[in-house]
Amino acid sequence: MKPAVALLGLVLLLDATFAAEESCVGRCGIFNPLTKCQCDSMCVYYGSCCGDFDNICPKKVARGDTFEEPDGVTETVTTTMIESTPKDLPPTFNTVAETTTAYPQPPTTQGPQTTQGPTPPVDPDPAVCSGEPFDAFLQLKNGSIYAFRGEYFFELDDTSVLPGYPKLIEDVWGISGPIDAAFTRINCQGKSYIFKGNKYWRFDGDVLDDDYPRDISVGFDGIPDDVDAAFAIPAPSHLGKEKTYFFKGDKYYQYEFKHQPSHEECVQMSRSSPSVLFSRYTDLFCDQTLEDLFIELFGSSFSSPHTGPRYTSRDWQGIRAPVDAAMVGRVDVSDMFEESTTQDDKSTPVQNVYFFKRDKYYRVDLQTKRVDSASPPYPRSIAKYWLGCKSEETPDASRAEKR
Repeated sequence: MKPAVALLGLVLLLDATFAAEESCVGRCGIFNPLTKCQCDSMCVYYGSCCGDFDNICPKKVARGDTFEEPDGVTETVTTTMIESTPKDLPPTFNTVAETTTAYPQPPTTQGPQTTQGPTPPVDPDPAVCSGEPFDAFLQLKNGSIYAFRGEYFFELDDTSVLPGYPKLIEDVWGISGPIDAAFTRINCQGKSYIFKGNKYWRFDGDVLDDDYPRDISVGFDGIPDDVDAAFAIPAPSHLGKEKTYFFKGDKYYQYEFKHQPSHEECVQMSRSSPSVLFSRYTDLFCDQTLEDLFIELFGSSFSSPHTGPRYTSRDWQGIRAPVDAAMVGRVDVSDMFEESTTQDDKSTPVQNVYFFKRDKYYRVDLQTKRVDSASPPYPRSIAKYWLGCKSEETPDASRAEKR
């Protein structure tokens, strides 16, 4: 009888152990490669969550675009607004000669006449508020944002340019400026890419990976040389594909990455060098599945197969090609029924992307591919809302592009 009781106790113990391995009780936020299911924030992305994950683990909400608040977005622009967009955007900053008051001058003694050569032109690229166009905007996996112009680049904080900038691109990145485009992959690795001519460089943060640069034709099949702009969006799950949009002239191209790190590899990478950009997606849990969430964010086009080039102005309504630069923004989650307290409240995620053209920029809803309608309207001044420059109007700190 005693052996039977001992065996029964062992069976119950093993059953409780296996049950514990299949539950998130006491395991929220933890990845264990030895258990059957997981309870960390990336388990939704990898489809490895325990059955009680949604009930046991508290949900996190990632809030805020690069704005602290959605900044008065009401609806997407209409065809009338698109057609009224000026073909040639007037520059925000004009070079005005400084005026001085003329005073009577005392007589001077005539001396030897010296001939002065022409004054060398001043390079406007290192001047933050010159109004010159930017070549690229890049957000690293740690959230740092850089703006590239000519041979120089600037680092941006929430409202303006950080002290100590500009710096030479070649001194920090090892590439002679100007560059053509840049983007960061939104996965747990968070590699950053810089493009120039027919070459591209890959970085881990700001550290160049070995065996780079490489030819664009080798690393990005079907993507042309000398691109104008690029940005990346994440995969809907580990079974899906990350996508990058490239813009050149009046067309844009889509490229899908073929490889994704495993769940265990992702956890190890995140411990040593986490990607803030990727965490914003894996921490965003709504009532729908992650794939449904991505359809809301990016539209059904995120899962479309790789196709040839398409016309930018035809698909991205309100954007006139060519563009100078592009950068994907944060996900904004706004409550559709802010005053309601019922369990039927629904959060609507919005993914924005920024297009930069000359001294102006546009904010586009990636799901609809339309320029947002806001007050003041787009296009807006890069210098005023991204660089903290003073223009003809008084800067409005509340509407600065929050990073």
